[in-house]
Amino acid sequence: MSTLALWIPLLPLLSAAALAAVSLSGRARKAVPALAVLPIAAAAVLTFVVLFGHGTGAATESRIRYAATGGPELWLGARVDGLAALIAVLVGVVATAVQLYSVTYMAHEERYTSYTALISLFTAAMLVVVYSTDLLVLLVGWEVMGACSYFLIGHHWERPEARSASIKAFLVTKFGDVPFLLGILFLAHGAGSFRVEPIVRHAIQQGGHGYTAAGAILLIGGVMGKSAQIPLQTWLPDAMAGPTPISALIHAATMVAAGVYVVARLYPVFLVTPAALWILAIAAALTAVTAALSAFAQRDLKRILAYSTVSQLALMVAALAAGGRDAAVFHLMSHGGFKALLFLAAGVVIHHAGTGNVDELNTHDLRRKLPVTFGTMTIGLAALAGFPPFSGFWSKESIAGAAYETATHTGSSKSVLTTPPSGIGWLVLAATLLTGLLTAAYCMRTWWMLFRPLDRPWLRKTSETPAEAAAEVSETVVPATETGAAALEALVAAATEAQPEATPAPPPPPGTASTPGPTPRPKRGPEAPRAELGPLVVLAAITTVFGFVGLNQGWFASWLGDADGAAYRTAAADAGKLIQPADAYHLAPALLSTVLAIAALALGLGLVLAAVRAQPGTDPVRILGPLRKPAREGFGADEAQDAIAVRPIQLAADGVGFLDTEVVDGYVRGSGIAARGLGEGLRRLQTGNVQLYLTGVLTGVVVIAAALGFGR
Repeated sequence: MSTLALWIPLLPLLSAAALAAVSLSGRARKAVPALAVLPIAAAAVLTFVVLFGHGTGAATESRIRYAATGGPELWLGARVDGLAALIAVLVGVVATAVQLYSVTYMAHEERYTSYTALISLFTAAMLVVVYSTDLLVLLVGWEVMGACSYFLIGHHWERPEARSASIKAFLVTKFGDVPFLLGILFLAHGAGSFRVEPIVRHAIQQGGHGYTAAGAILLIGGVMGKSAQIPLQTWLPDAMAGPTPISALIHAATMVAAGVYVVARLYPVFLVTPAALWILAIAAALTAVTAALSAFAQRDLKRILAYSTVSQLALMVAALAAGGRDAAVFHLMSHGGFKALLFLAAGVVIHHAGTGNVDELNTHDLRRKLPVTFGTMTIGLAALAGFPPFSGFWSKESIAGAAYETATHTGSSKSVLTTPPSGIGWLVLAATLLTGLLTAAYCMRTWWMLFRPLDRPWLRKTSETPAEAAAEVSETVVPATETGAAALEALVAAATEAQPEATPAPPPPPGTASTPGPTPRPKRGPEAPRAELGPLVVLAAITTVFGFVGLNQGWFASWLGDADGAAYRTAAADAGKLIQPADAYHLAPALLSTVLAIAALALGLGLVLAAVRAQPGTDPVRILGPLRKPAREGFGADEAQDAIAVRPIQLAADGVGFLDTEVVDGYVRGSGIAARGLGEGLRRLQTGNVQLYLTGVLTGVVVIAAALGFGR
């Protein structure tokens, strides 16, 4: 299977090359959709072949040495284990959905061909990261993704916000990539190899000190940059200036997932380094809670989803810090499905309404006009909120369970090494539950602002735009048929029954308008083309079905493999560090984590429904109180980055510029001026008077003779 995995990234890479040739030549444009979709779809099929062909077996590698440096050797090859096989499937499925969706969504774009070429290259780079057995090859894919994100986020480069967002994404992530590269070099120097297996084996045998500890801590810089964790989280919300399908790809399966994947790939390296675990846990806990609050406060639909991605990625990082690698990967897979669904559904909504402002979207009667989008987006929001039986509930519950087991040192050990400190477990558990509460709240608020029923007059008013209350809306509402839609509909109906008409609140303060959406395209049907609705339905089905994996998480863990693998377990045994898994399965932690997850969900939904019940027809965001404004502005993270990094760098650049223009250039200019002055002085001596020349010569001879005479 590892030999087949070598060829999988080549399919999207060849697709990118062919599309680039078409873009440059301007010919064969009718073949662009096929060149964009079919190779990616074929790669996705092959990822399933690798997954089921590998099964639950031991890791396999196919590699060739491509450089001998006199130090660590460099290898080109693929490593296939459960982790790589599962994440590759996620990448293939989401990339195929995005390319298919883009066929009609981006058809009106002049640069559609180059756009699809970059998506294919982006996908190939992520597959290189997933399958690579050599960290330097992984770094190549890592950096190619950064370059692709720059071009894709800035696709609409005519818009200033798109240009600034692309530059910001590139620079902020590169700020983390510098220590990431140093971390790879430290690990390779300590292990004598850039390959994953020797590096991990060295960490297990030598422990978390020296080069291993330094490498693990330095790698965190790249993880925080790519996965948008504090203090490098600011680029991801601004990246919403790019096309919506790109947001789906970046947020669900590439770029941001790469940081989480690298920690999972090198997990024993971090597990033996307590300092690295504490850094990950603290940063992730802060990021999860603050990003969830920011998601609650946003008015733009895509920014809500962007901040939710930051928060959910933080939960994955927190799970890794707490020793729950299986839980983190489970949530990465789960999140990839429903987040791609939500972004693609948001694209349909924004194209239909011409705006992404949630204060305005409900006036378009989206429930009736976009029934498929309504149903699928409801499923996606239910999964994001952690509503059972969707996938998000089980994956979040598994994170809470892993944190609780670490905090109390109960349950079966999932590591061949050691468990993280109990303090990390308690920190992650608290952050997970609080984030779950906030996530349920902002998902309910988003659903309410988009899809609340308009057949009741007292629900037509909004707190943000009173003039819209007079708009005519249909009295007919299509009933929800999907499981998640029916559940949320019942909750809303129970909370809002028989409420009096509410008085509209004043209009919003200036400067809070939503980011402009794309220009609405001509409709080809009652809702959207099949190429757009098809991926929504498929992803909604995956989100629903994948949730039932949570009923038997041991089945998922068997596909993923244990936390360290058989080879690493042997290395740990040789080093005398092996911890045998507990024989008994403790039911109490599993039940308690489930109860806590449900309680957080219920409390989050209850807060929003109580706000709706108190003032129907208004935006529930008011329950944030004084936190509303700072949360909407990201708690001043951009300002902090400006003060800590941007301004000092600008001052340093100004200082270097001064030295260059005034000192270095001044020295050069001064040398020229001095030479010219000397020349002008000598020129004055050349008068053309022969007598003066003879006088000078005789005077010189006399002086020389006198000097020679005195010297004797």
